[in-house]
Amino acid sequence: LEENKTARNKRYDKYVRFTRDKKYSDFYHSIEWIKIRQIAILRDKGLCQECLKRGKITVYRTVHHIKPIKTHWHLRLCLSNLVCVCEKCHQELHRKG
Repeated sequence: LEENKTARNKRYDKYVRFTRDKKYSDFYHSIEWIKIRQIAILRDKGLCQECLKRGKITVYRTVHHIKPIKTHWHLRLCLSNLVCVCEKCHQELHRKG
């Protein structure tokens, strides 16, 4: 199940998300993003920070931009705007807006 989800996410990224806007595609494939993302993962010890707030230990799945880069492009590489979250929490954060 998890493997299928990973494959679906990769297909979505390749054929939908990154074909819509080259600016975002270039960003998410940049050395700068890869480096700051890794720093966020190390800082958060690879754990979902939202789950930790509730006393639950869950491995992260995504490094999430707290303030979306579509509206806060200038914060795209700001460590304080990044947080590790699991898939469930990531979906919840996006639902809340």
